[in-house]
Amino acid sequence: MKVNDFREMDATARQKEMNDMLREQFNLRMQNASGQLSNTANLAKVRRNIARLRTVMNEKSG
Repeated sequence: MKVNDFREMDATARQKEMNDMLREQFNLRMQNASGQLSNTANLAKVRRNIARLRTVMNEKSG
């Protein structure tokens, strides 16, 4: 997602999106550890999206 998409969300939607992305990151890490992950670039994409969302959440709270 884009940063503007995160900024347009309300606080509860951002929190739900954060929970979903953290769960997805966990699942990807487990797949990577067990050797089932074929596209390892997804790990980096999810990690960067989490960072973007945390940045927006900090901007909104401050």
